[in-house]
Amino acid sequence: MTKKILFLTGTRADFGKLKSLIRKVETADGLETHLFVTGMHMLSKYGMTAREVEKCGFKSIYKYINQNTEDTMDVVLAKTIHGLSDYAKELKPDMIVVHGDRVEAMAGATVGALNNILVCHVEGGEVSGTIDELIRHAVSKMAHIHFVCNENAKKRLMQLGELESSIYVIGSPDIDIMNSPSLPTLEAAKERYEVPYTDYAVFMYHPVTTDVENLPHHICRAVDALLDSGDNFIVVYPNNDHGSDIIINEFQRLKGHSRFRVFPSIRFEYFLTLLKNAQYMIGNSSAGVREAPFYGLPSINLGSRQENRAKAGSIINCDQDSMQILASIRNAKNNTFTPEYEFGKGGSDELFIKILSEKKVWSICKQKQFLDIA
Repeated sequence: MTKKILFLTGTRADFGKLKSLIRKVETADGLETHLFVTGMHMLSKYGMTAREVEKCGFKSIYKYINQNTEDTMDVVLAKTIHGLSDYAKELKPDMIVVHGDRVEAMAGATVGALNNILVCHVEGGEVSGTIDELIRHAVSKMAHIHFVCNENAKKRLMQLGELESSIYVIGSPDIDIMNSPSLPTLEAAKERYEVPYTDYAVFMYHPVTTDVENLPHHICRAVDALLDSGDNFIVVYPNNDHGSDIIINEFQRLKGHSRFRVFPSIRFEYFLTLLKNAQYMIGNSSAGVREAPFYGLPSINLGSRQENRAKAGSIINCDQDSMQILASIRNAKNNTFTPEYEFGKGGSDELFIKILSEKKVWSICKQKQFLDIA
């Protein structure tokens, strides 16, 4: 009997992580792929990236607008639960797959857990700053199956009382795409996004929702440093968390500067090519502590958002002070680093589909048990 697997995606980032897994399911015997596309994907302000999902050619895509620009995270959560619940009752999936630490993932886990649908959580058990970490662990507690990046993540899930038999270490699925020989060339990426620079850096900065009162000062100091550095930058909009407008408004200072190319979004494969060939990355995005070290690219990690998440030697942790940021930029440009594989070396999609092909996965009890640590 064919099993229906529903993937939920709400951002350009989680879609990049899930894409290789979706492709494997799409071509597997006995499995049927469906996508619920929502969140930032549906907002023109952030590039309407639902169009990028559609270009991948997946057979079954359902699009749902779960927010307007004024909605707070709790309202977005409620709207997503409502829309996904209606869709799930119509589709009757056998499994809902969610990723990471966004409110859309929490909505997917909630709908699955409360409707006796198996919930599969990709990249649980990790630490990160702001509200994201709370959401990630909450999603893990509602999930029945866990696909994690490394043994450290597995250990954290067991500390949360999850059964070892429900946790599978497969690495980070985006590395499947990072390793792909079919990534666009640098010339193609530069042409598509009209990037004229030979040398450049990548800047991505997201709100820390638990410290929004200090965000105006922090992003101002960061932009001051970028302007004073003399370097060229590819700048990508933040995610749509509370405070994102503060960051986007600060980017107005970059208008008219030939050293800056600012984008609401960049397609994941093209972003990877541009990242791989950059001089360094700077900001507080997870790409700076996960993807950048895989390429041996120096990354300047600003503030607390990614605190203790990764330990690669190429990560330069920096306070949000203009002079310290400039010193870190000099450090990044004057040193070379070797690639590090803290989150795997690829092949996550093969491990994922192999596990889903085993009968025992589909017989996992939907009544979860808490594992006490002796």
